[in-house]
Amino acid sequence: MIRFTLQSLALAAGLTVLAGCGYSAQSTLDPQYQTIAVSPFYDETREYDLQAPLTNAVTRKFIHDTRLDVVHPDKADLLLEGVILDYRLKGLTYDRNDDVTQYLLVVTAGVRVTDLRSGEVLWEEQVMAGETSYYTRAAGQSSDRLRGNAEVFLPTVRSFASDEENRAAAEALEQLASDIFYRTVEPWPQS
Repeated sequence: MIRFTLQSLALAAGLTVLAGCGYSAQSTLDPQYQTIAVSPFYDETREYDLQAPLTNAVTRKFIHDTRLDVVHPDKADLLLEGVILDYRLKGLTYDRNDDVTQYLLVVTAGVRVTDLRSGEVLWEEQVMAGETSYYTRAAGQSSDRLRGNAEVFLPTVRSFASDEENRAAAEALEQLASDIFYRTVEPWPQS
């Protein structure tokens, strides 16, 4: 009897904690939205081969999730539009000769999602970023590590001089696509 009472109390306490945290398995996406069109991203950078991989990654995330069907804009409830604003490398570590051995790679984009029926902009971010770091060949260290689903789904960008930078660009675009996707399907109130 005492064991049953203690187990019941522990279960009740656990449920109270979960209820207090506001945990829910349901999406916060308004159920009136069933479809989305993903417009090709514009690329304002001087780099090549960022537009299609980012557009494809964002589209793929909606297709795999299934909360919003990806359709032509004529049939969509929502329109996602974006522009790639910047591609930047920053040296993180240097060798004795002051050559960069590790870079931080950041891709930034501006994104907007519009309700096509009302014309209302549901959310807009002037700057969203995807970033990663990688070692140069001169570092003698490998940048190969488990890179989430970037290695599985996103084709490696092929416009840069090194394989390391190409893989890092693909990973940063994948991270940016994830942020855009989650901002759309889980629209937490913004302050």
